[in-house]
Amino acid sequence: MPELPEVETVAKGLEQAILNDSFAKITLRRENLRYAFPEHFAEIMCGKRITHIGRRAKYLLIKLEDETVMIGHLGMSGSFRIDRSLGITPDKHDHVVFETVGGITLRYHDPRRFGFMLLSTEGELENHPHISKIGPEPLGNAFNGPILSHALKNRKGPIKTALLDQSVVAGIGNIYACEALFKSQISPTRVSNTIKGKQVDRLSNAVREVLEDAIASGGSTLRNYSNTDGELGYFQHKFKVYGKEGEPCPTPKCDGPIKRITQSGRSTFFCERCQR
Repeated sequence: MPELPEVETVAKGLEQAILNDSFAKITLRRENLRYAFPEHFAEIMCGKRITHIGRRAKYLLIKLEDETVMIGHLGMSGSFRIDRSLGITPDKHDHVVFETVGGITLRYHDPRRFGFMLLSTEGELENHPHISKIGPEPLGNAFNGPILSHALKNRKGPIKTALLDQSVVAGIGNIYACEALFKSQISPTRVSNTIKGKQVDRLSNAVREVLEDAIASGGSTLRNYSNTDGELGYFQHKFKVYGKEGEPCPTPKCDGPIKRITQSGRSTFFCERCQR
């Protein structure tokens, strides 16, 4: 499933293509994705200038001049394709086709249909059920060691599980949790509330650095993810531990192998010699 860097990359691609444009026509090629489309979805979205395209955690946000906000989620296999012309013939799994006044065709492609598009307003966005319980953005000023320490103080479960909890920190998924824990030399099995002081500072810095590096690389290419021009991200070539079970630890002077365990139904990759 796309994580924060992938959604950030998509938002930036859409921003470059359609910011300040407006939708002239929206074609829904089925009645639903994960959820049914909001009533009058196309009518509400058309004819208004697109004023902002951004992200909250793993959610894509498209804001219009009348303060309507489309909340989008890519699910397991969703992606957007930008064509700089109209009249494009949709592919089989292009479920939503947006056409803009400026002559852009935007196709939402989702073979598994786990993505969704919902509507809110700027005034109600923070109270929306999908948004209201999300924690601080890891790339913003509201996230640092003391804030992470406060979020972990009553948590007795593994730190890897805590990092995946969107109420602790927004947008981190399985890949980047593994990479950040390796970078900070903290074991994924450590009890969350035992990570304090310099260790929690190191972890918060590692989260930020791993995500920034992934964004600069266009995200990771896993399963069906690609960015808005169809190009594949390449941060997966920089993975230190994720997906590298049995390979040597990349830390100098460490001859331990990368191990894989299962936590909360997900694979965790780490070096038990380096990460404590």
